[in-house]
Amino acid sequence: MMQRLETIAALRAAVADLRAGGRTVGLVPTMGALHEGHMSLVGKARSHADVVVVSAFVNPTQFNDAHDYETYPRTPEADAQMLETAGVDILFTPAETEVYPEPDTRVFDLGSVADVMEGPRRPGHFNGVCQIVSKLFDYVQPDYAFFGEKDFQQIAVIRRMLEITGQKVEIVPCPIVREDDGLAKSSRNVRLSAQQRSIAPQIHSIMDRSKALKADMLPTDVRDLVVSQINTQPDLKVEYYDIVDGRTLLPIARWSDTDDPVGCITVYCGEVRLIDNIHY
Repeated sequence: MMQRLETIAALRAAVADLRAGGRTVGLVPTMGALHEGHMSLVGKARSHADVVVVSAFVNPTQFNDAHDYETYPRTPEADAQMLETAGVDILFTPAETEVYPEPDTRVFDLGSVADVMEGPRRPGHFNGVCQIVSKLFDYVQPDYAFFGEKDFQQIAVIRRMLEITGQKVEIVPCPIVREDDGLAKSSRNVRLSAQQRSIAPQIHSIMDRSKALKADMLPTDVRDLVVSQINTQPDLKVEYYDIVDGRTLLPIARWSDTDDPVGCITVYCGEVRLIDNIHY
């Protein structure tokens, strides 16, 4: 039976008990409002580790928009039911005062991976991510941690954070899970109106079709074409689309500049901010 825990002390004790005998521990950090994308992370964790811990905590320090924090969907009972069915060992759902009994003033020197794309557009976001993830790693001491590739930049940031903290955790990236029409699964999708939900799949569709242009166009030209095509769709407005090196996240001028070109996009669909990415 899954243990539902709310305190750090209880979490540490339960993980220690389950780890006995050399069993490995996998952590899936989430903000709740779980969907099939999250459950694919849980499935990957089950195949990698003997013990699976899932955290569900809407972390205030990574939101630079108070409205976004307030409207972030919260479905605790549905989350617990899904995780119990999936065979999770521990669900950790702390109160904000448990995680932040006092303000976390740590500032992480994340360097270039946090200076591009989401970084300048969401000041403090990645520092807040590092605050909560480093805390969770400290509480659980996992062997593995599982993150979805939809948050491609976040994975690079967390790897940089591990260099700073010295914590020994293997990061396991997991493929994007999509709806049948191609829209990347996201907790934010529930905020889309029916009209917006019908248009949102164009984001991935247009990016995916742009892969065929790689042989004849420079990355910057492909980028500009994708942006213009998405912006012609009703209710869609591109905040940015960058084609970058998959490791450094720096924009590329030529396809030969990297062996892993990745297109990373953020689009407003109405007022809902959606992210996605593709590998060229």
